[in-house]
Amino acid sequence: MIDVFLLLGSNLGNRDLYLLQAVKLIEDEVAAVVEKSPVYETQSWGKTNLPDYLNQVIRLQTALSAQKVLERILAIEIKMGRKREEKWGSRIIDIDILFYGNQVINEPNLIVPHPQLHNRRFTLEPLVVLMPQLVHPVLNKTILDLKNNLNDDLVVKRI
Repeated sequence: MIDVFLLLGSNLGNRDLYLLQAVKLIEDEVAAVVEKSPVYETQSWGKTNLPDYLNQVIRLQTALSAQKVLERILAIEIKMGRKREEKWGSRIIDIDILFYGNQVINEPNLIVPHPQLHNRRFTLEPLVVLMPQLVHPVLNKTILDLKNNLNDDLVVKRI
């Protein structure tokens, strides 16, 4: 079984409900959730004039391939009503693969570890709660080290 870390985010509608629905669908269609971080409210990243997000990191254990995990989470986003209209636009749900075990994947439709995770407080704050000593397989630094040396000053607060 491979540990997979997913980042969930929502900044439209009933954000709490959408995170709960996403977790339920992931458990039904991908794998059981082994661990969940607290939920954080975060300022919008990329387009800072959009509504605040709720974010959460979850850990799964699965035998599915990374491509199969991606296929299923994209289907969950569509099932929940996600529309991809603009980069960094508002969304009902966003599900990103942060890590797939310690594998480094660089394919046209999938880059793992997530290429921006080390730059984003809204990703590192919930991730460090679950796995502070997890080593990023490309940067060779722990999640705690990445968080402690972050330059992102967007507000991320635990709720």
